Amino acid sequence: MAKEVERKYIVKDESFKKISQSVLYKQGYLSVNADAVVRIRVIGRRAYITIKGRGTGITRTEYEYEIPDSDANEMLDTLCQKPIIQKYRYKVPHEGFIWEVDEFIGENEGLVVAEIELEDEKQVFTEPDFVGAEVTHDARYYNSNLVNNPYKNWNKNT
Repeated sequence: MAKEVERKYIVKDESFKKISQSVLYKQGYLSVNADAVVRIRVIGRRAYITIKGRGTGITRTEYEYEIPDSDANEMLDTLCQKPIIQKYRYKVPHEGFIWEVDEFIGENEGLVVAEIELEDEKQVFTEPDFVGAEVTHDARYYNSNLVNNPYKNWNKNT
């Protein structure tokens, strides 16, 4: 069984841009419920369908398969919930890990988060200077929840 162990943080500055270049990601959701999320993602000319299961702690099941980009784009246009999530992703090396920094555009413009994938929940790592508060357990920051509650609608005082 495939597993994803991930922690997520707010990004507090743009210093990561000095050491990484961005790639545009587009993703949409075919299904979102408490037990599973089914996502379509397009990165350039490559596309994927991903199924993520219910999490325990910071670990959850994840299955990902490459699919034809023409099929993925059609699904984004016709089957996925709107709005489609759009973001620039930066892959930032730091002390033996690759941090993925997502700078959202469109309905979620202004939101910038960093994620690190780990081999297990107890793995030790050092946070880069550009990360701030951890939001791993705050469901508002799940990409699947940004469709129904885009960042632009959040009360900035909470």
